[in-house]
Amino acid sequence: MLTRYDIVDGKAVETKSEHAPLWVVVSPDDAEKARLVEELKLDAHTLGSALDPDEPSRLEFEPDHLALIFKRPKNYSAKDQFVLKVASTGMFLFKDRLVVVVAEDVPVFGGKYTSYQEGVHEVFLKLISSSISHYLEHLRTINMMSEEIERKINISMENRYLISLFSLEKSLVYYLSAINSNAFVFEKLKNNGAKIGFSPKCVEFLDDIIIENQQCYRQAEIHSNILASLMDARVSIVSNNLNILMKTLNLITIGIMAPTLVVSIFSMNVRLPMQQHPLMFWVIMVLAMLSVAGMMTWWRYKRW
Repeated sequence: MLTRYDIVDGKAVETKSEHAPLWVVVSPDDAEKARLVEELKLDAHTLGSALDPDEPSRLEFEPDHLALIFKRPKNYSAKDQFVLKVASTGMFLFKDRLVVVVAEDVPVFGGKYTSYQEGVHEVFLKLISSSISHYLEHLRTINMMSEEIERKINISMENRYLISLFSLEKSLVYYLSAINSNAFVFEKLKNNGAKIGFSPKCVEFLDDIIIENQQCYRQAEIHSNILASLMDARVSIVSNNLNILMKTLNLITIGIMAPTLVVSIFSMNVRLPMQQHPLMFWVIMVLAMLSVAGMMTWWRYKRW
């Protein structure tokens, strides 16, 4: 699906014009791919790479445009089971046009930066910056999810919460790899700023992007290290909770056995002392209760 946008008063506004400076292509079919290759002279392999989630970030210079493949967080859904993945985004920067190719329908123009005064170059950089903000939002979400799972682990005896934490840790590995891969192409963009035609303002903005990306990487690394280092402790907590439950059940079983023994003795089919006494039933009940009290006193003495 192809959608065109024009820049009006610093905003991206949808338009039908064939000469629109901003094109957003969402999950193109074969016909749309062929049109982009023939009309805009995009490299077919690079265009396919923009839709491949496993494609590493890279920057290529074509005769009449620049091709950037970078990684951004993928929208999370419940079926992902706490695994947050990354997706590839392709941006093809011409002198007066920017073509954005994505595999899923996402709001491309929005978020923190929504004002574009420097043309397609500024839009190009702000889309990169918005992906970093998206990473930071996901890192905050991962932190909140891990804290909630940790609270449940403290009282849990099931493995499903541990599996959720393993999934979050796996997500952070994806993010670290993607952010680090982006860092190399951002540095390459900076080194070729004059060749691309960035204005001084855009170069300064690109410096800020590189710093934000480094901070994002360090934050993701900290979260990953914390989850990894405390995973053994959380496994021990679940194991300890199970041991406490088994101990409690064993004590209850032993506590039931004491009065059962008393009642069983007086239930034998033989002659017993005082079996004809009218208060014999209550005597047996008192003996059963005394056996329970004796067991509880012994547990407390042993601090079980």
